[in-house]
Amino acid sequence: MSRLTSKLFVISGPSGAGKGTLVARVRKELPGLGLTVSATTRSPRPGEVDGVNYHFLTVEDFERRVAAGEFVEWANVFGNCYGTLVSEVESKLAAGTSLILEIDVQGALQVKERFPEAVLIFIKPPSDEVLRERLIGRGTETPEVVEVRLATAQRELAFADRYDEVLINDDLDEATTELVRIIKKHERN
Repeated sequence: MSRLTSKLFVISGPSGAGKGTLVARVRKELPGLGLTVSATTRSPRPGEVDGVNYHFLTVEDFERRVAAGEFVEWANVFGNCYGTLVSEVESKLAAGTSLILEIDVQGALQVKERFPEAVLIFIKPPSDEVLRERLIGRGTETPEVVEVRLATAQRELAFADRYDEVLINDDLDEATTELVRIIKKHERN
């Protein structure tokens, strides 16, 4: 009988590839799959609780923790810092919980350096045209922002060959089934 081991799964890919939707669906299929609580320097929004929604840190505390190597990955996004604490990952893995992180390509490569056993899964759109349609279909970005996201997507797609698994999200149900299969396969190894 194969033994399941806790694993760290990292999901990334271009904006519009469907990462968030896939992660939410997979977590319903695999409810034992854990998430980490990210740290941020932004202020809490109404209803957010420290340690539940985020670890809310001052800029100084965040910078101190970066310097001390306490983050698996981190980035400055629109003036606020966000990151995944090593302690969050290690405590859940030590407790036997597999984790899934949805982060950008640069963050994924940082995770792989710190946790070489992490399984990197790249989510690709079926084509550039479909990606464009998805981004426009959101109705949340200006045409200029869509073009920036498409250019960023091309740079990110160039990193797909550095991932352990590549999944094309053409049909959401099929992609969900395939992502569940990939996760179960790696938990058995």
